[in-house]
Amino acid sequence: MDRIDAMRVFVAAVDEGSLAGAARRMRRSAAAVSRAIAFLEGHVGAALLHRTTRSLHLSEAGERYAIACRRVLTELDEADMLAAGERSAPRGLLTVTAPVAAGENVLGPIVAGFMDAYPEVSVRLNMIDHPVSLIDEGMDLALRISHLADSALVATRVGEVRRVVAASPRYLESHPAIEQPSDLARHAIVAMTHFGLETWSFPPVPGSAVPRTVSFTPRLVVNTIRAAAAAAVEGRGVTRLFSYHIAAELAAGSLKVILDRDEHEPVPVHLIAPPGRLSVPKVRAFADYAVPRLRAHFAQLCPPPLKSL
Repeated sequence: MDRIDAMRVFVAAVDEGSLAGAARRMRRSAAAVSRAIAFLEGHVGAALLHRTTRSLHLSEAGERYAIACRRVLTELDEADMLAAGERSAPRGLLTVTAPVAAGENVLGPIVAGFMDAYPEVSVRLNMIDHPVSLIDEGMDLALRISHLADSALVATRVGEVRRVVAASPRYLESHPAIEQPSDLARHAIVAMTHFGLETWSFPPVPGSAVPRTVSFTPRLVVNTIRAAAAAAVEGRGVTRLFSYHIAAELAAGSLKVILDRDEHEPVPVHLIAPPGRLSVPKVRAFADYAVPRLRAHFAQLCPPPLKSL
């Protein structure tokens, strides 16, 4: 049996979460998928998957082997593309990852337009709210909303977002004025994990180097951006999110940004790729298509805070 082909079957099983899913994706029989996995397990001398009637899980050896397989398969695909040179039109499977909200609201429509423009390219958009290793997971590109650590990754800046505090006009009209961060301690807070469940930090006052911290007992704790935004629109309290999370609500007037003179510096947004990956036609085509659209989108999401006007 061809080991490279068996690796593709193994990675498909891991991605789909089942042998039946791998069989559908690879258009093979379940027996053929099982034989490919058994071949690899015999080759490496260890169980790669723990299988039950309903699911499968990677063994410790399987986790390491899956990372290695993704890297090998990605490099092989890149070698094929590079060997074809300029004669090769964008084609094949493009894998992209992004935070959930950015993937649904920002990148998703761009991906749809790209697929219309490049019918020979299929896309797997992996939306998850924590960074993944592009190299270990075999990803082509990622949309990152954070300050990037120094690395070998190739980063193209496409915009920035503000970390804003917001509430509904109805809430603000019926509660004490919020003129400085310390006023928040007297208000109902709608909190979520990524932005602080019990404290929010703010930049130091002029002349100080110590950030300000506001402690609170949240009135409502949620674990999704949509839930936090919806609760704030309903007047349940004050919440903190990125500006792009509530761009529609701000435009509609159902939420209002407060304390904009006390915001942290904006958080940069980048499209990143592993070194060398942009030379692959499908990846280069997507970057060329997505970058100007991402820049246009993030530029219009939310006006700058008052302190920079």
